[in-house]
Amino acid sequence: MDPVIIVGAGPVGLTLALALARQEVPCVVLDEGPGKDEPRPARTVVLRDDTAALLERLTGVPLAHEGLRWAGWRSMRRKQVMCEVAFGDAEPAPLHIAQHVLTGALRAALAGERLVRIAVDSRLDALEQEPSGVTAHTRGPKGTWWRGSYLVGCDGPRSTVRKLQDIRFPGRTAVERHAVAALRTELPWHDEALLHRTPPWRTSGPSAGEISARPLHDGVWRLDWLLPPGKELVTPELLLTRVRETLAGWAGGTTPPYELLDTGVHTVHHRLARRWRADRVFLAGDAAHLLGALGTHGLEEGLRDADNLAWKLALAWHHGPHEALLDSYQTERRAIVASRLRAADQALPLLRGGGGLRSYVPGSSRGHDVLLMDGHLGRGALGAPGSYAGSPLAPGPLEGEAPVATPPGAAVTDVVVTAEDGTFVRLRSRLGRGALLVVLIAPGTGVWERRHWVSAGIMPRLAAAVSALPHPAELLVAESYPGAAAHTVLLVRPDGHLVTALSGVRPADLYAAAEAALGGSPAAETGAGEKNGAGAKADARADAGAGSR
Repeated sequence: MDPVIIVGAGPVGLTLALALARQEVPCVVLDEGPGKDEPRPARTVVLRDDTAALLERLTGVPLAHEGLRWAGWRSMRRKQVMCEVAFGDAEPAPLHIAQHVLTGALRAALAGERLVRIAVDSRLDALEQEPSGVTAHTRGPKGTWWRGSYLVGCDGPRSTVRKLQDIRFPGRTAVERHAVAALRTELPWHDEALLHRTPPWRTSGPSAGEISARPLHDGVWRLDWLLPPGKELVTPELLLTRVRETLAGWAGGTTPPYELLDTGVHTVHHRLARRWRADRVFLAGDAAHLLGALGTHGLEEGLRDADNLAWKLALAWHHGPHEALLDSYQTERRAIVASRLRAADQALPLLRGGGGLRSYVPGSSRGHDVLLMDGHLGRGALGAPGSYAGSPLAPGPLEGEAPVATPPGAAVTDVVVTAEDGTFVRLRSRLGRGALLVVLIAPGTGVWERRHWVSAGIMPRLAAAVSALPHPAELLVAESYPGAAAHTVLLVRPDGHLVTALSGVRPADLYAAAEAALGGSPAAETGAGEKNGAGAKADARADAGAGSR
């Protein structure tokens, strides 16, 4: 079968290529550039713990060594500290890393990947679809035609793929503008990120602004100044004035020594493509959506696009068309990004509007700072990862459903599990292989050798039920899971989202939930106690398997 064609060699396209290769799907990445990225210290990304773990799993590189995990976060208004967060086990620190360092790690991982070919200096200019595949033409020194099974446009805001498919990209232009500088200096907050609103050395009014300072590796900081509405020209002189004024304000009046490394202007647009799928063509990342106002991080959503799409494309590539499964990519991901955009659009007038009655409401300023903090830290409506609770892949009501702390459709908690070979690993390390995960919560198993309990109790029947599922699945055992009782069984998608939690071994429910998660018919009737034919077969196989052990 023909490879998957990925247009664009940014972080999203490279991540998708690695994720597909890990599931034995060949890819061609069409890179319109020379195959390397210009170092830009002022162009950085902030990653939540789960997205950083995804990239570390794919690249094999401990990215925390290349970036910086913040020690804490504080929000200030004038001279008053409004909010403070200390990161630790309860709330893992975000990872702040330069984007060229991240793409460099992805390119290095792909360099040794036999299933991925990167075609440099290859700019897409034509695209044709047929029932059996996709044909793309690139111009450049080695302009040629490429044949693929599917094509994914990860080619940024001005996506050629999106334009060739005549997909509309409505939204708002220049929602926010920021002047940006990367510099090496010492600030009073060691390894702590800061959001400073209406600093005392700035006059009041729309130009009073908002400054964020986010530490990077090796004593480097990224500073962002919110610019007033309009098209104010950001000159080098203006930026230098902002740098000196800001550093002096934080240092008590005297500008400390600094080394200016890079500058730029970051303009935030809010846009959402009408469609993310056109037959065998998909959109991901900035080609599908633009967001980023109020501190939110658009790249994270692009990486989640890649994680969501990879296992679905891999299943279709290996086992033939799964239209409902492929359609669910647009349904799941577009709904989450649309929700994030709505939340930002609702908050913008509140946080960026001037004066009015809300300025006199007690506690309103503190509430505004909390809302902004949520955007910067990936929490709340502005920044938290979305849930696929309303997904077409969600199973119907199941007789054996059990409550756990993770709602169905949300990302599972990264607990320690025992793998099938008896080793102790993190749950996240088993994701991204194309297999479903079945996790049994069994307190006490961690203190015994696996050979003593793998053939005892409910394990044989559960193992037989797992082997009878309609898709390869890995059986894992955990000592505990938040909110789960003993003998709870979790079914987890290849991208780490919970399908369902069941009380005990229920082969028919497990089979029905797995079938729904793969785009099959939801198990609506099993909740009434009636097992369909597949569920009855699963029960029979589980009983037979348990009896043979």
